[in-house]
Amino acid sequence: MSSRIHILGGGLAGCEAAWQAANAGPRVTLYEMRPRRSTPAHKTGNLAELVCSNSLKSEAEHSAPWLLKQELRRLDSLLLRCASAARVPGGQALTVDRELFAAEVSRAILAHPSIELRREEVEFIPENEIVIVATGPLTSDALALDIARLTSSARLYFYDSISPIVEADSVDMSVAFRASRYGKSLDGGGDYVNCPLNREEYDRFVDALLEAQAHTPHIADDVPYFEACLPVEELARRGRDTLRFGPMKPVGLDDPRTGRWPYAAVQLRQESLRADSYNMVGFQNYLRYPEQARIFRMIPGLQRAEFLRYGQIHRNTYINAPALLAPTLALRADPRVFFAGQISGVEGYVEAIATGLLAGRNAAALAQGRPVEPPPRETALGSLCHYISGAEASDYQPANITFDLLPALDEETRARLRRDRRARHAEISRRALAALERYLPAHV
Repeated sequence: MSSRIHILGGGLAGCEAAWQAANAGPRVTLYEMRPRRSTPAHKTGNLAELVCSNSLKSEAEHSAPWLLKQELRRLDSLLLRCASAARVPGGQALTVDRELFAAEVSRAILAHPSIELRREEVEFIPENEIVIVATGPLTSDALALDIARLTSSARLYFYDSISPIVEADSVDMSVAFRASRYGKSLDGGGDYVNCPLNREEYDRFVDALLEAQAHTPHIADDVPYFEACLPVEELARRGRDTLRFGPMKPVGLDDPRTGRWPYAAVQLRQESLRADSYNMVGFQNYLRYPEQARIFRMIPGLQRAEFLRYGQIHRNTYINAPALLAPTLALRADPRVFFAGQISGVEGYVEAIATGLLAGRNAAALAQGRPVEPPPRETALGSLCHYISGAEASDYQPANITFDLLPALDEETRARLRRDRRARHAEISRRALAALERYLPAHV
């Protein structure tokens, strides 16, 4: 087994893994099949292309996504540095200009003297080599079959959707208004464009969704959606007010024309530094394109919307990680092979980056004959790896980072902070970062 590390996939996890492994000393070969062969969701051949949202979730202090990002920053994550450089307004979320973000990541990877980028499809996992599989939820059929062979297991699927993007100039700002919920914004401004609906407009919109034609009627009934990213038409089918308590919730949005919250609201989030396009937040769907244009133009402020990208649906692939992976993200049956990113059974951009970071560091440790160890269980990163390697395998579904994944506080602390959820989360965050600081000296 050579000391070179082979990384399959140039997405978020693969790029982070390549950077971490190369910085530790070994030479790295990073494989990316795009643009020679694309996928149903990707639009470019860029490394680290964001295909769904442009948000890396909350930066609100002592939230679970904030904690995971804080840990990654202390572990010197390349992709979080690139996200900061490509940041656009997004309230309390870390949102990025996706083209600039991909360019920043690509520039760093291509400039690294120990990383070789090969633009080719890999159909088989290299034998007798240290390998990180980070091919994402749209892994090619040939490689997926080889993974199934290696792991002696069938693949798991769930369906995922992406949201439409509208041209900024086509939004009617005489109807829509700028605001962040409860005025919360990292810079004090109104980072979202909000399209308000009264009850009659909302009811008409829901009726249209329920009657709309789906773009993919061939979807199998036994393949689930990922619950945290349900299509809007699926949400509408779950109850008339489900959208008003989900992506169309109006709470904390004061309409300047009325001084009150609207009955429902659609939020648009800035896509690029030029502020020339907006993402329809939470409006992932699989409607036919003409149906999307017709129905979404029923939303006040979007009557003349020009769509730069329509919502789409694609099948995601992931392994049954609890049955296969150790907390180090290595295959229990073949420790030279690591999995990272969404194929490993995590959901979310930052979670993909986190598993890429750990897989890259652990692969480097293996190549150099050093101990391969998971991060402390008290950390968000350690708890995420503990979940994907230790959850119930029979009904496993990918997970985002939440405080539920982290160990509970001791009984005395829980009793003392029983009525103060924010204080509990602050204490869990303090404990996690302290554990990471103890871990760092031997793992940097």
